[in-house]
Amino acid sequence: MTDTARDRELEALRAEVAAWRAHAARLPVRDDSDFTTVSDMEVEPVYTPLDLRPDLWEATRLPGEYPYTRGVHPTMYRGRLWTMRQFAGFGTADDTNRRYKFLLSRGQTGLSVAFDFPTLMGYDSDHPRSEGEVGKCGVAISSLADMETLFDGIPLDQVSTSMTINGPAAMLFCFYVAAAERQGVSPAQLRGTIQNDILKEYMAQHAWIYPAEPALKVIVDMFEWAAEHAPQWNTISISGYHIREAGSSAAQELAFTLANGFCYVQHGLERGLAVDQFAPRLSFFWDVHNDFFEEIAKLRAARRIWARHLRERFGATDPRSWKMRFHCQTAGVTLTAQQPRNNIVRVAYQALAAALGGTQSLHTNAFDETLALPTEESVRIALRTQQVLAYETGIANVADPLGGSYYIEALTDAMEREAEGLFAEIEAQGGVVKAIESGWFQRQIAHSSMRFQSEVEQQRRVIVGVNEFVEEAEAPIEILKVGDEAERAQRERLAALRGRRDAALAERRLEALRAAAAEGRNVIPAMLDCARAYCTLYEIRHVLEKIYGSYREPVFF
Repeated sequence: MTDTARDRELEALRAEVAAWRAHAARLPVRDDSDFTTVSDMEVEPVYTPLDLRPDLWEATRLPGEYPYTRGVHPTMYRGRLWTMRQFAGFGTADDTNRRYKFLLSRGQTGLSVAFDFPTLMGYDSDHPRSEGEVGKCGVAISSLADMETLFDGIPLDQVSTSMTINGPAAMLFCFYVAAAERQGVSPAQLRGTIQNDILKEYMAQHAWIYPAEPALKVIVDMFEWAAEHAPQWNTISISGYHIREAGSSAAQELAFTLANGFCYVQHGLERGLAVDQFAPRLSFFWDVHNDFFEEIAKLRAARRIWARHLRERFGATDPRSWKMRFHCQTAGVTLTAQQPRNNIVRVAYQALAAALGGTQSLHTNAFDETLALPTEESVRIALRTQQVLAYETGIANVADPLGGSYYIEALTDAMEREAEGLFAEIEAQGGVVKAIESGWFQRQIAHSSMRFQSEVEQQRRVIVGVNEFVEEAEAPIEILKVGDEAERAQRERLAALRGRRDAALAERRLEALRAAAAEGRNVIPAMLDCARAYCTLYEIRHVLEKIYGSYREPVFF
C-alpha cells in the first residue's frame, strides 16, 4: 500500500470513528461507573488502529526479541510453564518444613519462604521485641540450625527457593548457603531469589535496619559475591508488590519499582562492577491487582522500559541484562474478609492476568488470608487455581495472545509514558534516596491510597460483598490459628544452640565481621563464616548496627 493510499484509509477511519463516537455519545450509559481503571486512568469506549503507535512493530517485536514487550523467551509457556511458587511459612521450621513437603507432593514447583515479623526485622525469637510475634505470620528463623531444619529432606540442588526478606536479607542468604553446604550442595548449584530490596522498604513496607547508604552497600556486596560464587542465584527481587499493597497506582508501582532498579544498577556501577556482571541476576516482583487489562499492560510496559534503559542508559551489551524476569503475586490487598470465598474468583482472574502478562513465576493467594494464615485446604485451592489455568484453559499455547489488541497496545504505551514522566519527577527530587528521605514517595503512595479508599466509600468503585451485594449473615470458615508453642520451642532451641556451639569461635567470627564492615570490605564472606559458626540472626545484625547505625524514619505528614 502506498503512503497516499494509507493516508486515505486513515482519514476514512478517522471519519468513521468520529461518526461512531457522535452516535454513541447520544446513547444512555450506566451511572454506576466512571469508566476508569483502578488506578484512575481514563478509558475510551473503544480502541482502533488510530490508537496504535506508528512504530508498533519495533516497540513490540516477537517474544524473546528486544525490547521483550511480548515476553523474555521465544517459546514462553510452550517451552516451560511458569513456576508455581506458593508463599508459605508459619510457626517453627519444623512446622513449615511439613507444609513445604505437602505443597511439593501436590505439584508445587518452587518454594517461597514467608518469615515471621521478628525474623523480618533481624531479631532472634528470644529477643524481648519478639515476644508474642514468633511464628505468627511466617516461619521463625534465628540461625543456621533453623534453616537446616526448614529444608530437612528437601535437596537444595533440586528446588529453587525464593525468600521474602529485606533488612536482614544477606544474613538469611548466608544461612541458606551454609545449610546447602551441610547437604553437600555448593553455592554454584543453588537456584532461587532473595528479595533484598531495601529501597521499597523505606517507601512502603518498613522492614528496615540500617540507613540507606550502608544498606545499599551490603546489597552490592551480595551482587559482587554471588556473581563469582552463586551465578544461578538472583541476588535481588526488585519489588513493586509492597508499593502497590501500600496503596500506589499501577503506574506508580511500575515507575517507582523501575526507578529503584536503576538505583541498584547505578550503585553496582559505582562499585566498579561491569553492568553485565550482575544485571542478568536482577529480578522483579509485581503485584497483580483487579483491573485485568491494566495489569497486563503494566507487565508488558515494564519489560520494554527495563530493556531500553539497560541497553541505552547503562550500556549493557549482554541480552540477559536486558531481559526483565519476574515473579507475580495476586493482590493481597484486594482480598476481603466479607464473603471470603469471593476471593477465590478474584485470585483466579488476577492469576490469568499474570499469565497473559508473561510472568515467570506466580503465587496465588489463599482465600482466607485476610482472616489468618492459610489452611491446607485453602492453600490447595490456590495451587489448583494455577494448575487449572496452566493445563485446562489453553493460555499456555500462545505467547502474548493479547499482543496487537488495540486496547492493550494503547494501554501499554500509556503506562510507559506515565512511568517516564514519574522518572523525571524522581530525578527532580534528587534521585531515589533523596526522594525517600524527603518523604516524596511516601506522600505519593498515600495520596493514591486515599483516592481509592474515597472511591470505595462513596461507592464510585464497587467491591463485591463490601459496599455492594452485601449479605448480613455469612457462613463461617475454618481458619488456622498459630499459638504460642512456636515461641516456647524457639526459645528452647536457641538456648540449646548457644550451649552447644563453639562460643569462642562465634565471637571470633563476629569480630571478623565487625572489622570487615568498619574497613568497608565486602561483608558477605565474613557473614557466611558467622552463619557457619551458628552465630544468630540478631548477633549478626547487632554487630553491623554498631558500624552502620540504624535507620529512623523522618516525620513526613
